[in-house]
Amino acid sequence: MVLQQGKPVVIWGKGAVGETVTIQFAGQQQTTFADASGQWKITLKPLKASAIPSELLISGTNTIRLQNILVGEVWLCSGQSNMEYTMRKNSKVNRALATDTDGHNPVDELEYATNPQIRIFLVNRKELGKPDSLHRGWNIAQDSALRSFSAPAYFFAKELYKNLNVPIGVISSAIPGSRIEPWISEAAFREDAYYGDQKVDGEPGKFYEPMIRPLAPFAVKGFLWYQGETNCFLKETSTYSHKMKTLIMSWRRAWSNPNLPFYYVQLAPFKYSESKGKVVLTRETLPEFREAQELVLSLPKTGMIVTTDLAEDLSDIHPPYKWEIGRRLALLALATDYGKRSVSSQGPVYEGMRVKNGMAELSFRNIGSGLVSKDGQPLTGFTVAGTNGVFVPAQAHIDGRHVLISAASVSNPVAVRFAWDEAAQPNLFNNEGLPARPFRTDNPLKNQQYELVQLPERSK
Repeated sequence: MVLQQGKPVVIWGKGAVGETVTIQFAGQQQTTFADASGQWKITLKPLKASAIPSELLISGTNTIRLQNILVGEVWLCSGQSNMEYTMRKNSKVNRALATDTDGHNPVDELEYATNPQIRIFLVNRKELGKPDSLHRGWNIAQDSALRSFSAPAYFFAKELYKNLNVPIGVISSAIPGSRIEPWISEAAFREDAYYGDQKVDGEPGKFYEPMIRPLAPFAVKGFLWYQGETNCFLKETSTYSHKMKTLIMSWRRAWSNPNLPFYYVQLAPFKYSESKGKVVLTRETLPEFREAQELVLSLPKTGMIVTTDLAEDLSDIHPPYKWEIGRRLALLALATDYGKRSVSSQGPVYEGMRVKNGMAELSFRNIGSGLVSKDGQPLTGFTVAGTNGVFVPAQAHIDGRHVLISAASVSNPVAVRFAWDEAAQPNLFNNEGLPARPFRTDNPLKNQQYELVQLPERSK
């Protein structure tokens, strides 16, 4: 396995009541006693990164030797089917969709993956509660173990290793089709005043109890989250924002660390409006859901990647570009948690609008070394409305650090929207190759960012 460097590392287990338990690892030796329920726990002092396989010795009435342990960076990855999306599926993607990196195509990664310093743990909810399951589940990222493992999590680990050159461990705990509620404990819902006395549907705790809770307090650097499609089908907006807040804060509490980073994926283009479910969806359902995802960024130590350019077939809810999903998540971690200040980790984000000479001038942050049209064509995805509130397609062009918006039929622009359609795949990027985040200047949720952090009470 991989143990987290630079943080206290908890080792825990069961023994006979009062049994003396001693742990030896990396020059440390510590002793404790099993309590009245037979539980014991020892916390090792922070460890230094090490690619040399070491042995962890646990001795009491019997002796357990855990071998081939490295020390580096550990991340927990969770969500629904797009996080669960396996490397086996990745190997069947059209190779033309990927450009060669490191001398080979990421679709062919299974043929090349042999790095013993990347370790993977695939959570099996039927096995996780059993004794020893936390160390028996670890594998080197190759062969059959990797074939069944999360592609986004693996490619995240690969990008981290390339930049940090220390062992990387990734844990994948994801369930296809799952809503967000099962990943949150029932207690977290009860304790959050936002929900009041209402009963939360969606089977709270169903996956948290067998697939997240047993992992704590195994030391991790942070969390990755790729989920939301199932809640988007329910046409949720700010209620989803609050559920994400509840999840993030409760997971951080479970690990006794309010500063654990939480990075997540904004949903990719997909034809939600053509679904035949009970809830009637429109072409704006997805942009509105993305807006709710964006609200969560008002919580500290969070980050979100944009995926408007990562859909191949708008009727396929599982976009194939998982190598890029993993890479972009890694860019967030590298820039924020590993001091790689030269890394551009986000695409352009709308900052403000002013009107002059019948045009809307939009300003952006995170423009890197400049705004660009990715394909060299006129900018796409912009609409503009005047005082009548009717949005029409707009002409847009880059003017230095700004984008100028106009339409012949709109003499006095009042509001601008960008990528405000489930099928939008616009071409505004920064020079570093990251897409601009969808937005609307007439965002009714913008005042809720402060509320999400400060006011847990349910809105009247």
